[in-house]
Amino acid sequence: MTPNRIIPDIQCSLLCEDIRQEVSGNLILVGVINVIRVPQVPITAARLLIMNRWCAGVGQFTETIRVIAPDGTVIRKNSSKFQLGDPTQVAVLANVFGNLEFPAAGVYQVEVLVDEVMKLRYPVPVMVVQQPAPGGAPTV
Repeated sequence: MTPNRIIPDIQCSLLCEDIRQEVSGNLILVGVINVIRVPQVPITAARLLIMNRWCAGVGQFTETIRVIAPDGTVIRKNSSKFQLGDPTQVAVLANVFGNLEFPAAGVYQVEVLVDEVMKLRYPVPVMVVQQPAPGGAPTV
């Protein structure tokens, strides 16, 4: 018997500044982000992307990404539909978050869900870093 629905696994989720595609179809991730360093808060990021790669599933699915502030407030939510025809296929989704405001410093969370089932949650610290004084070294 061939299954008609298998919930996929998330192979990776990366926050970055941009995603480009080569002529070959391969993706280039630009500026993979571990920590967001800013001169002050609140601050608005003009454009951030989250790239997710799904595998080992069969069926039609809805991916949901939530960005959660340190106080637990959902500050942004994106949903996308995708399909996997058999377990050997992969789906790569690039989610663009334009004008994403970070109201305070602290540890934000990115949650990745498929059909309302949490598959991954990871921290994204937002740190205020003082600008260097003329002729001086930066301080944290």
